[in-house]
Amino acid sequence: MSFFQGKTILVTGGTGSIGSEVVRQLLALHPKAIRVLSRDEHKQYLFQQELGTEAQPIVRYLLGDIRDYARLLRAMEGVDYVFHCAAYKHVPFCEYNSFEAVKTNVIGTQNMIDAAIAQGVSRVLLISTDKAASPSNVMGATKLLAEKMMTSAMNFSGDRPIRFASVRFGNVLASRGSVLPLFCRQIEHGGPVTVTNPEMIRFFMSIPQAVSLLFRAMERMEGGELFILKMPVLRLGDMIDVLIEELAPRFGLTPSSIKRQVIGARPGEKTEEILMTTEESQYAIEESDMFVVRPPILLADGKWSDTAKKSPMQSGDTAHAKPMTKEQIRTLLSTVLTEYFQRRRHDPESA
Repeated sequence: MSFFQGKTILVTGGTGSIGSEVVRQLLALHPKAIRVLSRDEHKQYLFQQELGTEAQPIVRYLLGDIRDYARLLRAMEGVDYVFHCAAYKHVPFCEYNSFEAVKTNVIGTQNMIDAAIAQGVSRVLLISTDKAASPSNVMGATKLLAEKMMTSAMNFSGDRPIRFASVRFGNVLASRGSVLPLFCRQIEHGGPVTVTNPEMIRFFMSIPQAVSLLFRAMERMEGGELFILKMPVLRLGDMIDVLIEELAPRFGLTPSSIKRQVIGARPGEKTEEILMTTEESQYAIEESDMFVVRPPILLADGKWSDTAKKSPMQSGDTAHAKPMTKEQIRTLLSTVLTEYFQRRRHDPESA
């Protein structure tokens, strides 16, 4: 029996790249109902058309904003689990619109926590980002605060049997607004391919990997944890080389005709990201494919045991990880590109 069978599940930001894939995969696990909460009416319409009539008895399409507490309160009536995917995620936009980022990523998360407690939800899982680890930009700082709020909500909820936890992602390949769709469009139009810095190193994961981690975290959470998937690291310049080699012939072009243009780092960007800080690693346990950072605040209160195996890592930074070779990148991208072009045929705007 599926962990999600017979459950009512709310997905905030449910028409985004991660949220929509959560919905797709949940449909195969026999939930009672899936509520898709999103501000964008057009994306709701396109998603409804994609899922078709077979999903209509299960999927409910809810228009609303996580900034609106009253809307969240109504959306969470009778809900068992919440995947909290809604957020502002673009570093430069958050840098220039910091007040708006706070309203959505911080106050929106507080609204979600308050509504979940009020409505007796069982489990709530926040989708965070590696940019929350030692943040250097507004987006990362707001997501770090959201993570901390999820942990402290375990104390705020009192005796209610509700669990909160967070999952920290790296860059999700082919997600809406990510660099891979941008590079694909630029190659399709003959270039140039713009890159902030070809030596930048980033953690990457596929959308199915991301959702698989979300499901595992939702099922096994005890409350207050931070789940971090072990991810490969890529050098942006190497990924661009592979993409040009693979995609230029698809569009009737020769790879040598596609130029590269270095445009410099955007406001708030780091050259190298990290998955977790040295301080966080002191509370982490290592598993085969992930780290689980136990909440220090709950350890101090005696609500968690401290007998688990400690992680040998001093921190989850890219300096300790060897970047993938171009052939490894080619293998990683083969499936991702196939899924990307299939999705683009269904919904051109998603790409």
